Amino acid sequence: MDKILILPLLLGFFATLFSLPFWIKGAKRVGLIGEDIHKRDKKNAAEAGGIIVLLGFTLGTLSYIAIKTFVLETDITTIQIFALLSTTLIAGIIGFVDDLLGWKIGLTKIPRIILLFFAAIPLMVINAGDSTVLGVEFGLLYPLLLIPIGIIGATTTFNFLEGYNGLGTSQGILILSALALTTYLNSMAWLSLICLIMVACLIAFYIFNKYPASVFPGDVMTYSIGALIAVIAILGNIEKIAIFFFIPYIIETGLKIRGRLKKESFAKLNNKGGLEMPYEKFYGLEHIAIYLLKKLKKGKEVKENEVVWLINLFQILVIGVGFLLFSGGLGL
Repeated sequence: MDKILILPLLLGFFATLFSLPFWIKGAKRVGLIGEDIHKRDKKNAAEAGGIIVLLGFTLGTLSYIAIKTFVLETDITTIQIFALLSTTLIAGIIGFVDDLLGWKIGLTKIPRIILLFFAAIPLMVINAGDSTVLGVEFGLLYPLLLIPIGIIGATTTFNFLEGYNGLGTSQGILILSALALTTYLNSMAWLSLICLIMVACLIAFYIFNKYPASVFPGDVMTYSIGALIAVIAILGNIEKIAIFFFIPYIIETGLKIRGRLKKESFAKLNNKGGLEMPYEKFYGLEHIAIYLLKKLKKGKEVKENEVVWLINLFQILVIGVGFLLFSGGLGL
C-alpha cells in the first residue's frame, strides 16, 4: 500500500479530533444533551457526537478517492467506494433524525426499516457483491433481497449493544480492525483502507467518549458503523466471517427479542455508584457482564468501564476464533 494512502487516515483522525470540542460545546448550548444515567451525579453529556465521526470518515474517504484519481491515476473501485459512502451517509442521516427526535420517542420500527431500505439502494443499483452465498446462486434475489436484509439487519442490531461509555465506539474499532485485516489478506487493500479510515475516526472519538464520557455517539454513529460493516462484508464477499465477528450482536438481538424489544440494556445504579442487575433475567450482554463481574469481584462494586472491557474481551475472543476457523480462505 502506497505511503501516501496514510493521508486519508490522518485526515479522518484529526478532523474528528479537532471538531469534537466544538460539537460538544455547541450541542450543550442548544440543549442537545443526554443524562449519563450510570453516574451518581447524573451529569449531562453532548448527544449525537457521531455526526463528527461521520464527517471525518466522509472527508477521509473523499480524500482517498482524490488520491486515486489525481495521484495514482486509477478509477478502479471508485464506483464501489461512492456506493459505500452513500450507504453509510444515508444510514447516518437516518440515525441523526432518530437522535433529534430523542431516544424516548425516536423513529418507530416500520418507518426505520423503510428508511434504512433506502440506505441499501446504492449497493443494489451497482449489483454489489457476489450473488453466490454458501454455494447457493441467488441471482437477482441477492441485490433485491439479501443486500437490504444485510444493511437493515446490521444497522439496527449494532445499535442494540450501546448505552455504556465507550462501548459502541470500542466495539466498532475492534470489528472494523478485524475486517480491515480480513480484506487485506483477501487482496482487497482498498476496502482495508476504508475500514481503517473509520477506525482512525473512532479512535479520535473514543478520547471523548470513553469513561467518563463528555459526548455520546448517538444513533448517527451506531447506524453508520453497522451499515459500514455490512457494506464491507458485501463488497469484500466475506459475509461468513463478518457474520461470525457479529456473534455478540446476534446474541444481543436474541436477548432483546426475549424482552420483546422493550427491556433496556441499562444497569441499575446502587447508592454506592456501583452497577446492579436491573432485572431478574438477562436482556442484554451488558446484564450478563454485570452478573459475571459481580461473581468475579465477590461482591465488590461493578463499574461501568469494567462492563465495557468484559464485552470487548468477549468480542476479541470471537474475532480470534473467527480467524482460526476461517484461516483457510484468508491466505493465512
